[in-house]
Amino acid sequence: MKKRYPLLLIVIAIGIIVNSCKKTGQDVISTLFTGGTWKLASIETKKYVGNQQMSDTTINDTCSQFFTFKPDNSCTYTNFTCVGQTASGTWTLAKNQLYLYADITLKDTSTAGTATPFKNAQIQTLGQYSMVLNTGDIAPNYSLTQPRTIVVYGFVRQTSAGTQ
Repeated sequence: MKKRYPLLLIVIAIGIIVNSCKKTGQDVISTLFTGGTWKLASIETKKYVGNQQMSDTTINDTCSQFFTFKPDNSCTYTNFTCVGQTASGTWTLAKNQLYLYADITLKDTSTAGTATPFKNAQIQTLGQYSMVLNTGDIAPNYSLTQPRTIVVYGFVRQTSAGTQ
């Protein structure tokens, strides 16, 4: 009986130490976004009518484009559509963490104006080294006769050495 009290005190002390550790308040998904700079690896445009895919185009940009997310919910995008620019904005995740909302306004060569392509982006894949975002007509409910376009952005994480 006397030997149980020291063991009980040790268990209580460990419990207090573990529970007193500082918590960052940031969830796993947010940590994946902010863990480095994301380099654009591919852009794919998919055109549909209803659920029938009509065409699929892969765009190979010759410039390097980068998307960076900060823990304070600010973000930057560099060289969008190969226009020498760095635009800043803010980002948040939907409550279900399936959508990214980034309010970056970028100069866009394809529209001869500006674009906010990541204003409402569906997170298709997010991992430690890769991220795929769907933008465009990503509503879950759509007409079977309505044409729609989805642009798929594929990114790879850049380490501090600048390689994957």
